[in-house]
Amino acid sequence: MSSFTIGESDFLLDGAPHRVLSGAIHYFRVHPDQWADRIHKARLMGLNTIETYVAWNAHEPARGQWDATGPGDLGRFLDLVAAEGLHAIVRPGPYICAEWHNGGLPAWLTALPGVGLRRSEPTYLAELDRYLRRVYDIVVPRQIDRGGPVLLVQIENEYGAYGDDQDYLRELVRITRDAGVTVPLTTVDQPQPQMLRDGSLPELHRTGSFGSHSAQRLATLREHQPTGPLMCAEFWDGWFDWWGGVHHTTGAEQAAAELETLLAAGASVNIYMFHGGTNFALTNGANHKGRYLPLTTSYDYDAPLDEAGNPTPKFFALRDVIARYAPVPDEVPADAVPAPTPEAVFTATAPLFEAAPVIASGAPTAIPLSFDDLGVDSGLVRYRATLPAGSAGGVLEVDAVRDGAWVFVDGARAGRLSRSRHERALVIPAGRRIDILVEEQGRVNYGSRLGETKGLIGAPRLNGAAITGWSADPVDLTGAAAASLPERAGTGPLTGPCIARGAFTLTEPADLFLDTDGWGHGFAFVNGFALGRYRATGPQRTLYVPGPVTRVGQNEITVIELEQLPTDRARFAPAPLLGPTEE
Repeated sequence: MSSFTIGESDFLLDGAPHRVLSGAIHYFRVHPDQWADRIHKARLMGLNTIETYVAWNAHEPARGQWDATGPGDLGRFLDLVAAEGLHAIVRPGPYICAEWHNGGLPAWLTALPGVGLRRSEPTYLAELDRYLRRVYDIVVPRQIDRGGPVLLVQIENEYGAYGDDQDYLRELVRITRDAGVTVPLTTVDQPQPQMLRDGSLPELHRTGSFGSHSAQRLATLREHQPTGPLMCAEFWDGWFDWWGGVHHTTGAEQAAAELETLLAAGASVNIYMFHGGTNFALTNGANHKGRYLPLTTSYDYDAPLDEAGNPTPKFFALRDVIARYAPVPDEVPADAVPAPTPEAVFTATAPLFEAAPVIASGAPTAIPLSFDDLGVDSGLVRYRATLPAGSAGGVLEVDAVRDGAWVFVDGARAGRLSRSRHERALVIPAGRRIDILVEEQGRVNYGSRLGETKGLIGAPRLNGAAITGWSADPVDLTGAAAASLPERAGTGPLTGPCIARGAFTLTEPADLFLDTDGWGHGFAFVNGFALGRYRATGPQRTLYVPGPVTRVGQNEITVIELEQLPTDRARFAPAPLLGPTEE
């Protein structure tokens, strides 16, 4: 058993000054069979601690259906941290931001009538009480004073950028202590006076989040945390990407220089991210600061370990800095080797709605039901209505589409609408039936748009007159990926919406990089594992395939394409292609 406390100027481990050298790994962004590898490599860079968020919606996607097994086995992750001889920091939110879907809050939670997010509102407080106690059932027996690795727990997350409800923070502290958490409690905010003031309480230890101007940020932090250790609990060594943008990078020398400033000042640090991982399936978030920007599938973050867990120049640059302040193992991770490059021909295909399971939502409604009305977190919903008799077509207009839509009249493609491009109207031809396939492309993870309603918003209109009688049918993407498909007759490009499947062979399991360059807009699966979304807009041109989901011999790839596949085969690249960087 050990003790970990906060002293007058330092963290104290068994009474002795201790510097926390931490790196962020989100267990929910890494295949569980790769957790141990990523944790081991953190120790090889000289880190003594692993930090992770806890994503509420990864554990409770449906209300009351809690799951902490498999990819959500937080206990196993923390046990692997301990087995490597490292400590752990747990940040359970309940809001985490993290460029993660809905900032980690379950869509069912944010859809509850009258719920008041991140404040002292009874419905919200009751739900988060149940959530936190489930998390602490895992964390409490793994605290450092009980022989486990956990030495810090964070309350909320950058709350000063969102609100100032001190009663809310006090309730989080009460629940946390009542559940048995005895280690020190922290908060994190950007080092701005208002945020540091509003985002914490006197009994909580304030830390900062920043990636530049470290000396200035530490000075501001010290003004608001006059005693105890200084800590940058989110040292931003890279950045995230969004569809249609560039791949963001931060130079290794620049990151190393900022880390040097932190450590020379005696500060503790959590490197965000040490290993970013991947927004598998439909878990990416989105930003909205005047324009909706859904985030990419890759969460590489330009981190010291890349998306596939290989060391980058930044790994060695930061390791060299750490070695001047703490012991660093002699062992170093092996360099990346080219990945196998098999090829799969799409030999089985079908139109999406002929093969995909569609879940009928019931009787038609005057106004389309939202994703939230339907209990759908993300994915696709097909909206359908009958156009007025004698309709000659004209201007179709919606109040809002969240977030992308493909419009069909009598089964023929008529056009598309995009929230990111502020598109709400298009001209459609004459016809009898209209189908609008809507994709939820990522729930906003930051700011006032948390939990916003998704789908077709308001009553769609044709030439100013409301179209009524809408059905709204969710598409089962997992079922679609497993659906039986007829053998394809012919070769050449494929027009969406469609499902395509092929096979490729491996001599041994291996990490792969599915090359999506030139593809349209859709989702990809290997052996039933949901890799995530791809888009022609880039920047990323490959999807990471974790080695543990592959197998010796025949492997299966399935693609759900909403627009067009210009090729009849899938190829794999020897290395990740994450797109152009800023000059």
